[in-house]
Amino acid sequence: MFEKGNWSRRGFLQRSLGALTVGAGLPLWYAREVLAAEQEAATEQPKKVAQNDKIVMGAIGIGSPQSRGRAIMNDARRQKGVEYVAVCDVDKRHVERAAKDVGPDCKKYKDFRELLDNKDINAVTIATPDHWHVLIAIDALRKGKDVYCEKPLTLTIAEGKALLKVAQQTGRIFQVGSQQRSDARFRLACELVRNGRIGKVKKVETRIGANPKGGPFKVTPVPEGLDWDFWQGQTAKTDYIPERCHYEFRWWYEYSGGKMTDWGAHHNDIAQWGLGMDGSGPVAVEATGDKPASDGKSYNCHYNFVVNYTYGNGTQLVCTSKGENGIRFEGEDGKWIFVSRGKINASDKSLLEEKLPDNATRLYVSNNHMGNFINCVRDRKKTICPAEVGHRSVSVCHIGVIALRLGKKLKWDPTKETFDDPEANKMLSREMRAPWKLDV
Repeated sequence: MFEKGNWSRRGFLQRSLGALTVGAGLPLWYAREVLAAEQEAATEQPKKVAQNDKIVMGAIGIGSPQSRGRAIMNDARRQKGVEYVAVCDVDKRHVERAAKDVGPDCKKYKDFRELLDNKDINAVTIATPDHWHVLIAIDALRKGKDVYCEKPLTLTIAEGKALLKVAQQTGRIFQVGSQQRSDARFRLACELVRNGRIGKVKKVETRIGANPKGGPFKVTPVPEGLDWDFWQGQTAKTDYIPERCHYEFRWWYEYSGGKMTDWGAHHNDIAQWGLGMDGSGPVAVEATGDKPASDGKSYNCHYNFVVNYTYGNGTQLVCTSKGENGIRFEGEDGKWIFVSRGKINASDKSLLEEKLPDNATRLYVSNNHMGNFINCVRDRKKTICPAEVGHRSVSVCHIGVIALRLGKKLKWDPTKETFDDPEANKMLSREMRAPWKLDV
């Protein structure tokens, strides 16, 4: 007769390996590594978190029940020893729903500054529209909070530089929500590329989908409970159009960068990781795309686009609205590796199935993005995607958007973070509507 405990453990291991090899598409050798890392992490974590290890958190930009704000808050609440005590949103409906889910003692705020003044709070999750990320994150860091901020990290490159300065000054823990870095498929693809499995990388394609078309939309009364002026914040004041607000803000250059920063911040981040360029970037960029609407009442991000980047070593990065969503690394002799959230495959299965040697370059291991943040809040180690990495990854997207909007071929200095073109350099920052400013 099988001893019950051992049988259960054996069954768990087999099911886990099956999920990683069949479900996630990982080769067996890598699936075993992932499982071993997860078991080690589970063993290291205390079964019961001491009272003084409790992490008290607040959520800024909570959104609807289906939003990223709600998703990352719920993800954090599932981690051991995490307690949410406050939620904040400029839409009263969102605040009321979220607070009800958190519990009767949950504090409710409209102004993020008031939540951040709460000295009981150790850390925050930020999932506002993109144009608010940096102003809120800087205030949070200065008030002693650790920060988990959704991607894309910034609206402009100037914002990113300002945020990095404050992050370095304060020494707080920072995690950018580029969760693909905590997915074993993407880590495997990058490790194989970094170790020369496809030879010298000639080209990387990041396929991120087309922007939606829509409009002209009608101006309507602002819904009760929504502070539209506060929602707009630093951006130019305009009439309320429902399709400008909440999830749809992504398709307006005033608040975001369209798919270039929505999906591009994910896939270009992995391209940078695979190329070993986390602290740098390309040296040239040019782009073409469909001319967007300019009536002020329609989505204004380029619908179809192709953005071509060149790195200093000659590698080409092509970010495009076409093709199957994912990242394709192309090397020598027709070798390639393709990875997405659903699969990883290669021009030859042996490229994946052959185990990396013991002396291979290995990358930061995280199999739980929010868990990685919470662990780092406790041990004060650097996260898998700190502010400097998030800034560099979205900078690739930002310079692509600038090239797309100007229709020019531009040279980019990744060290100075400037173009060779005065008109393009003006787009590295944006004027902020008073009273908001980057006070760094």
